[in-house]
Amino acid sequence: MTRALLMLTLLVGVSFLAPGCMTAAKEAYGGVTGADGIVAEIQPAVEADNDRPLGRYTHFEIGKVTDDISGKYPDQILDMVPDQFEKQLAKKKIVNAPTGKTLIIRGTIIHYEDEGMLGMVLGPLEEIICRTELVDKDTGKVIGVANCIGRTTERVNKGVAKKAEGLAKAWANWIEMRYPKPQKD
Repeated sequence: MTRALLMLTLLVGVSFLAPGCMTAAKEAYGGVTGADGIVAEIQPAVEADNDRPLGRYTHFEIGKVTDDISGKYPDQILDMVPDQFEKQLAKKKIVNAPTGKTLIIRGTIIHYEDEGMLGMVLGPLEEIICRTELVDKDTGKVIGVANCIGRTTERVNKGVAKKAEGLAKAWANWIEMRYPKPQKD
């Protein structure tokens, strides 16, 4: 009976501690992984999910990013994105050569959100959404369209720089989705 009572006490104690432990674990994980970069394709850059047409591009350039929300986002966010984009491509081992066939990433900011009252109640949520186009520089042809989202959901990832990181990560994720996998030796 003593063992059963001890187990019951332990179970009740863990159930009270679990929410706090889960929050701490989530914050720690978020601190390591950074902001999320999410891609929601609208006009896929491919005919089939297994197509990888972006392999012919060796140079990736950020084109014009316009504002569709009347300047409700900090200007410096777009200044931060190019460096973050280079870092994200490097993490994915996608070489951005200084020359070669060029893919332009351009878009329109359609939503920007800092942590507000809802974030205080439900937990932090900050995001930037950019309607993004992948464009062949030589022909001007739009290859694909997607909503690319930079999102932060942990307190350790709040702020403009983290949302810039998330948007850059979304752009790099989209390219990676349609880029040939490296050959294994």
